[in-house]
Amino acid sequence: MVREWDPRTASSAEIASLLDTLNAVLTADLPQDPPWRESSLREYLSEVMPGERRISWVAQEEPAADGNPGRILGQVQVLLLGGIGVLEVLVHPSVRRTGLGRTLVKLAARRIRDEGFGSIGVEVVGDTPAVAFYESLGFAREYVETRSVLDLGAVDWPALAEMATGIGAGYHLEFCPGGPPDDVIEAYARAKAEVRDVDDGELRPSSYDPERLRDSLDTLHRRGMKPYIVLAIHEQSGEVAGLTEVVVPAQHPTRADQYDTIVVQDHRGYGIDRAIKARMLLELRSAEPELAEVQTWNAQANEAMLKVNAELGYRPDRDWCEYGVDVAELVHRLDAHP
Repeated sequence: MVREWDPRTASSAEIASLLDTLNAVLTADLPQDPPWRESSLREYLSEVMPGERRISWVAQEEPAADGNPGRILGQVQVLLLGGIGVLEVLVHPSVRRTGLGRTLVKLAARRIRDEGFGSIGVEVVGDTPAVAFYESLGFAREYVETRSVLDLGAVDWPALAEMATGIGAGYHLEFCPGGPPDDVIEAYARAKAEVRDVDDGELRPSSYDPERLRDSLDTLHRRGMKPYIVLAIHEQSGEVAGLTEVVVPAQHPTRADQYDTIVVQDHRGYGIDRAIKARMLLELRSAEPELAEVQTWNAQANEAMLKVNAELGYRPDRDWCEYGVDVAELVHRLDAHP
């Protein structure tokens, strides 16, 4: 059976079953990725930013004779933000090619249309069955990033320590576990706002307004995702000249996610980008002893950051693509070819 599903009120058995399906998908499609854990998974699935909504459906076996809920073999969730519905679909490898994925997408697409949204976006990992699946439904590739992964066990730590000090005179670095201090939020927002016009995809938007940044940090914490920040401060002005953000999720604490790394235009050329990222890794080594890897995403045209990541030891892993489709066209196609 397929039904609308709310992770906030779901049973612990259902959360555990969804986790089993998620990890089965990872094993089949991304075998080098660490398995997810149940820690804060309910919160990860349900907490959203102010002004956003998340709607979810599951495909579930019938309840067992003893009354226990049946296994969850598929899930679709849509995050409604701005003018787009962002889709995520999971189908257990054992029931792929049965039409379940199309059924789940059709449910979500109809709801997105009925909610008044005009387009759907989805992140699709290169070299996985999801590429052919979404292209068969009419989704078009709109943006491509390269995911790179750093194995902390292979890092040259003395060289990294030297990189962390290789910053021009007149700047110093500050490590901020949990997020930037409130007294620098406005300067932090100004630094992030400088790159707001850069084409970096729309499915993982950054926050540039101070209040929006506070909301974003609060949402991360509620979802079980701990942010770490390293700032480069221009000593003469006190302005944030550069920043880098890494988040360690409770759901997969052995692999952290790199978020934004920004160097303000007027402060480029002083080694800030390399220094802040190196300092971050040094701090994470002691702050998160369970951490084994860090993954980052970069636009393929961002040659400067790709070069810095290579110097730090990151190795390209695979493409990470954004696909999009017009909602009305998708619903028509799915209704015409059920």
